[in-house]
Amino acid sequence: MLKTVAIVGRPNVGKSTLFNRLLGQRKAIVEDFPGVTRDRHYAEITRYDKPFLLIDTGGFEPQTADQLLCQMREQSQLAVEEADIIICLLDAREGLTAADKEIVVMLRRTEKPVLYVVNKVDGDKQEAETVDFYNLGVDSFIPLSAEHGRGIGELIDTLESLLPEQAILPEVETEVRMALIGRPNVGKSSLVNRILGYERVVANPVAGTTRDSIDTPFMFEQQRYVLIDTAGIRRKGRVSEALEKYSAIHALKAMDRAHVVLMVIDAIEGITDQDLTIAGYAYEKGRALILLVNKWDVPEKDNHTMSLFVDEVRRRCKFLPFAPLLFVSALSGQRINKIMPLVAEVAAQFNRRITTGQINQGLEEFLAKHPPSVVRGQRLKFYYATQSAVRPPTFVLFSNRPDDVHFSYERYLINCFREKFGFDKVPLRLHFRGRGKETH
Repeated sequence: MLKTVAIVGRPNVGKSTLFNRLLGQRKAIVEDFPGVTRDRHYAEITRYDKPFLLIDTGGFEPQTADQLLCQMREQSQLAVEEADIIICLLDAREGLTAADKEIVVMLRRTEKPVLYVVNKVDGDKQEAETVDFYNLGVDSFIPLSAEHGRGIGELIDTLESLLPEQAILPEVETEVRMALIGRPNVGKSSLVNRILGYERVVANPVAGTTRDSIDTPFMFEQQRYVLIDTAGIRRKGRVSEALEKYSAIHALKAMDRAHVVLMVIDAIEGITDQDLTIAGYAYEKGRALILLVNKWDVPEKDNHTMSLFVDEVRRRCKFLPFAPLLFVSALSGQRINKIMPLVAEVAAQFNRRITTGQINQGLEEFLAKHPPSVVRGQRLKFYYATQSAVRPPTFVLFSNRPDDVHFSYERYLINCFREKFGFDKVPLRLHFRGRGKETH
């Protein structure tokens, strides 16, 4: 489970610049489909020896009546609450301010590790001028320039000294781990209670591996399931949980160990940009995803209400054509009994293995039905294919020109694999390699 690192500080001290510097270059979630938004206030940093989840925050103004600045302060407080390690960013050009002192006073109340970092130190002259920050009463600072990269190595070294080694958790091969996620107030807790109470064969909650999370094991039709992070989802923080972009932090932590993600959408509000953000992370992580539209008992309906809602979700979630969509009501119990059978079906597809013989027989059919195109005077050829992984199902296709497979032909092959081998409800990955290359 990734530890969380939050960057806090006054406005305009360079928090976003440092965030982007640590993040480095990274592709969008799904480049082929426009309209998939990602709020870049959090991201998994995997460039270094020890990965971590990084949170950017709005500027912290300790004393202000301005509504926007008050909200930014609330966001910073929530980030501090969520974080395992805190980076307090200061500005060498502006020097020590009263606001800096108040931020440090706040951070001293936490028992979490705090790294004090002085930004905009572009050279030795600016570094010599940072001595004023010792008036804050802290032992040491890390001088750096987020814009130019100076001092970033020292920050990473210090940060990694505080991060634990990534433990490989033992996994029960036969259990299905599911996470129920979504924005605040969409009815997650009510759905959790409905799901766990349905069979009434729920073990006592056992402490999970992360702060504030609980794994709840239960049985459904002789299959063991584990519902992840219900405590983190239910817990009321000391500051406002209505700040929606930070609700995704819970989702990210829950997704780390989940196989099947149940994303709850509010039937009254419809699908939002925040829903797309969370769904995009699930897609990027290769998780199986079920979309649950909760509170379906509330909207007034006619013969077209459901089909219009489905069309809107599919239009905005073009990158998730495989994700099943189920309309439920935690309050009235409408279609609640369909959730676990659907989870079981999705989990079965997610873990399905196809024999190499079946795969190559299917590949011959696909190629005969729609032969690959000629690229620069040479026809694209596929020699054979094999399944390299499950969760998600992943196939390796060996070709004479693996780099020249057009995305449209890849999409055709994916659709063929889905239809032929019964992968219509889960993500599916194809990798193209030249002959003689390893399959891992």
